[in-house]
Amino acid sequence: MSFPKVNPTKTKAWEQLKAHFSETQSGKMQEYFTQDPSRATRFSIAWEDFYLDYSKNRITDTTQKLLLQLAEEVQLKEAITAQFSGAPINETENRAVGHTALRDFAKMRPEVKDTLQKVKAFSDSVIQGEWTGYSGKAIQTVVNIGIGGSDLGPTMVCEALQYYKNHLQVRFVSNVDGDHIAETLRDLDAETTLFIVVSKTFTTQETLTNANSAKEWFLRESSSHAIAKHFVAVSANLEAVSHFGISSNNIFPMWDWVGGRFSLWSAVGLSIACAVGYDQYENLLVGAHEMDLHFKNTEFGKNIPVTLGLLSVWYNNFYGAESECIVPYSQYLNKLVPYLQQGFMESNGKSVDRNGESIDYQTGTIVWGSVGTNAQHAFFQLIHQGTKLVPTDFIGFTKSLHGNKDHHNKLMANMVAQTEALLQGTYETHPENNFKAFVGNKPTNTLLIESLTPKSLGSLIAMYEHKLFVQGVVWNIFSYDQWGVELGKQLAKGTLAALEGNNASNLQNPSTQRLIDKLN
Repeated sequence: MSFPKVNPTKTKAWEQLKAHFSETQSGKMQEYFTQDPSRATRFSIAWEDFYLDYSKNRITDTTQKLLLQLAEEVQLKEAITAQFSGAPINETENRAVGHTALRDFAKMRPEVKDTLQKVKAFSDSVIQGEWTGYSGKAIQTVVNIGIGGSDLGPTMVCEALQYYKNHLQVRFVSNVDGDHIAETLRDLDAETTLFIVVSKTFTTQETLTNANSAKEWFLRESSSHAIAKHFVAVSANLEAVSHFGISSNNIFPMWDWVGGRFSLWSAVGLSIACAVGYDQYENLLVGAHEMDLHFKNTEFGKNIPVTLGLLSVWYNNFYGAESECIVPYSQYLNKLVPYLQQGFMESNGKSVDRNGESIDYQTGTIVWGSVGTNAQHAFFQLIHQGTKLVPTDFIGFTKSLHGNKDHHNKLMANMVAQTEALLQGTYETHPENNFKAFVGNKPTNTLLIESLTPKSLGSLIAMYEHKLFVQGVVWNIFSYDQWGVELGKQLAKGTLAALEGNNASNLQNPSTQRLIDKLN
């Protein structure tokens, strides 16, 4: 099944959207609500325990109609079918995009099912104290060593699900900065520490450097034969893992049809299963699969990821908004934004379309944000009164996990108040003091979820995965390759050689050479 390759700017809907934007760009959302008392009901979607209110957007019925027409003309439905069918839609790498298959228990591939069983057996044995270190002591600390998708997803999920965690302490090392690994290991006991080394190729410089440092640290307390009790790997490179010294019995597989930034659903999530238990990890997968079915089967007008993706295109390509802000009102989700930054910006930061042509329209948006209410005391000033248009997602939960109603009421009151303030602006004018003026008319989406559970978190992550897919289809780009991260890696080999006093002939730029001289 071929993947669509439609230039969106050549569609009828795009031309109509341009004309529609010219007619409505000065429209005020405040007036839209006054004119249409049912607006909040019509521009909302209820699904499972999710409720999306997208009524506070600069859209009309015509806007929505034309955006849905655009989705039809770029063949979004066909693109969704192609992805879920396992077609090699990542054409530049000739790979399928199969992360949704990792959470489809009804149609699960045998190799995925076997790996999940291995994850379950291993995590259960570590949690229950059956897996012991070289001295017979139970494992107390798990250290995940990886970078990019091998770190951001598991780190974010473990942080988000702290409420459900067991007695194990789970830490993460990603940065090649030696201070990071040193601080992580400083107070650990080698006898009770387990390392999970995560790297598909097992050649990633940062991960291998940190893994070797961890091994050196461990061998100060023990001998090489004990490595089998304290090091496991998630990788596709069995030979390299074996050469490192990890037993073949301690290797969890990865597959080339799963991109790194979508890999937490695979054995890369081993640290998650250790942190919260396999059953909760499986609930995470179940929640993601339920969102997959919603995305795959629901008509576009009531489809949450499609709605969010098309709104993003509307602001990016017609209003010229370069960024999107995401503000979860839960401290547990304080690492959600860094995780989504990789997902969106690595996936859709492209300037060549699926036809191999240079693009003359805007593609990937800049994703940023923080948790509320911290964000309100940091950067909300710019969103309220700045010169930049910043569409913002607010994510809240109707129930708190620890049940402190006083705190939660204040938290949710702030979230709702911010969306109201961004919409309405100043209730009364201040002619004598323009500094107090708020024009309002700032677009927001509000997503309310019943409570933060492994299942709802899985749905939330999958929702944003499918949103970026929708963006990529409309922009006619390949969202699942990542050639842009390779050049810096290659050049780093030359700069490292120069720093180590070896051949520096590849340093052509005098600025780069001078920096090397300063560092030496």
